[in-house]
Amino acid sequence: MKPTPLLEIDDLSVDFRSSQGAVNVINHINLQIGAGEIVCLVGESGSGKTITSLSIMRLIEQDGGKITHGDMKLNGLSLAGLSQREINELRGKRVAMIFQEPMTALDPIFTIGSQIVEVIVQHERISKQGAREKAVGLLRRVGIPEPEIRMGQYPYELSGGMRQRAMIAMALACGPELLIADEPTTALDVTIQAQILSLLRELKDEFGMSILLITHDLGIAAEMADRVVVMYAGKIVEQSPVRQLFENPAHPYTQGLLHAIVTLDNVRGLKLYTIKGSIPSLTALPTGCRFHPRCPYATDRCLQEDPPLTQLHGREVACWNAERIDHLAAEYFGDTAAPPIVVEAAGDAEKTAQKLIEVRNVKKYFPVRGGGFLGRGRTFIKAVDDVSFDIRRGETFGLVGESGCGKSTLGRVLLQLEKATAGSIDFEGKDLVKAGAADWKASRRDMQIVFQDPYGSINPRWKVGDIIGEPLWVHESLRGAEKRAKVESVMELVGLNPAWYNRLPHEFSGGQRQRIGIARAIALNPKFILADEAVSALDVSVQSQIVNLMQDLQRQLKLTYLFIGHGLNIVRYISDRIGVMYLGKLVEIAPTDELFRHPAHHYTKALLSAIPVPDPNRKRTFVPLEGEMPSPAKPPSGCRFHTRCPAATDLCRQAQPELAQIGPGHYAACHYPL
Repeated sequence: MKPTPLLEIDDLSVDFRSSQGAVNVINHINLQIGAGEIVCLVGESGSGKTITSLSIMRLIEQDGGKITHGDMKLNGLSLAGLSQREINELRGKRVAMIFQEPMTALDPIFTIGSQIVEVIVQHERISKQGAREKAVGLLRRVGIPEPEIRMGQYPYELSGGMRQRAMIAMALACGPELLIADEPTTALDVTIQAQILSLLRELKDEFGMSILLITHDLGIAAEMADRVVVMYAGKIVEQSPVRQLFENPAHPYTQGLLHAIVTLDNVRGLKLYTIKGSIPSLTALPTGCRFHPRCPYATDRCLQEDPPLTQLHGREVACWNAERIDHLAAEYFGDTAAPPIVVEAAGDAEKTAQKLIEVRNVKKYFPVRGGGFLGRGRTFIKAVDDVSFDIRRGETFGLVGESGCGKSTLGRVLLQLEKATAGSIDFEGKDLVKAGAADWKASRRDMQIVFQDPYGSINPRWKVGDIIGEPLWVHESLRGAEKRAKVESVMELVGLNPAWYNRLPHEFSGGQRQRIGIARAIALNPKFILADEAVSALDVSVQSQIVNLMQDLQRQLKLTYLFIGHGLNIVRYISDRIGVMYLGKLVEIAPTDELFRHPAHHYTKALLSAIPVPDPNRKRTFVPLEGEMPSPAKPPSGCRFHTRCPAATDLCRQAQPELAQIGPGHYAACHYPL
């Protein structure tokens, strides 16, 4: 007899109120999670993953959502039929949730300890002192150092990794049967991500709970899941055991997601596969199969009839072509998946011959308020501390490292969005640090930036044509028809329809908004572009589109990039050389392939070992870094990495290693390079 599942979602539909009336966001989904099982829910933004999790917690009603059909049962208990008082008693005790962004989920005006104690006291018969002791134990269990001190700190005083650990401790406070983790590692560095995922696996076994893990990173799904459920536009299109899904995906959408993943196996110089188009608006869904406008195998039947989720060889799939998908995939992906990029030999010679930017001994210190008595002995955050490197004309220089290492600050100093405390930045023979206002404005048109958050970096009240055209107005005094013609040509270049000239930013998807940011950056035909985490917030399918676009533009416009990122697979694919930063210093620089094959610094090795592998048959060997990155206001003596380095000696604690050449184009700052 088949055991009763812990969670059973039966034919669930959810609607939300809108100005256009009720919008169906979840459409008749069925999902089960067994005791002790990890189920990963994957799909692009807008597919319904988070709404599904919030429906289980019954949190949708606070935002105008309503369960219109079906039920959810936890060990046979109907969640849809519970009153608000009853569901409040259940939340945190039997079902708990880890949210994507702990800084917004944690209350900023209460200490970490008081928030965990509140959950324990609410659900258990225990004194406040007993709850406090339990909270300290939970913080210690999730790997937070000095938990007694952290209990009295506020969320803003903790790093991103520690805030996420505190959120996990709170979720585990009452020993839930089901833990829902909604993108728990999206905003974290690869090292912290690996630590959190390892912790979740340990806690699952220790507490005997089930996990519903929501992610758009299929590498995480391959590593964590027992089963994978794929959602698209509010419907489940495939669910399968993890190995079966990765080895033999049965839905065209699943195939597309898997082919769009950038891995260490991707050949640099071949275009990335992309799923054409974007996920449809739930207010204007296509007829028939919702995926058919983007599907390479769509037939007339797909355009007219919506396929049901049916059993097929031990899995469930909603596709009319599922039985012959292998044959169709072999034909399609064998011929058209990745046309080669043509790279001119002269371009490579140019990259090695000319330096566009020379950075020498650059420092950027930020004074700490209240540091020192009457301003004496002031404390500084040494965000960038004596950094030197070159960027060659026409190349992409990648910059990686954990959050807080100084990557973004260094990029902003290069563009003089932050003034350097010391050092020089030579751009085509001009020192930007010493340049006057007139010289700087002349250089500004040649140096542009693409931000991580395209929506937050553009004026939401401006039309797209004005956003892209502003640099043309400022630097070239273009107006009217002349400006519009130039803007429309730039829009066409980045894959935007010129007819969208008068639309507002909120009318575009995330990928389209990033294209708007890129169009604005290239409008003046610059020589250098800083891409600061330009694809980090995008779905895997959209990431591939933007990376392909950036490489196409680089060749057409002869651009030079500084590409900052924490997704090491993407940085490897797009970069010619890579610099690794740690606590304000460059610790390694090398040609891309050399860095990934033969990392010389122990920190680089740890970063590379933390990259998730999108293959359940190839588990990574993760070398966890001890502790957190020290404060840049009080960096350790000697090598700054010695507090976390497995090979540290007394020499490392006393003497700071200099960046020295250890091979052709390969530099490392380590007393004992690998």
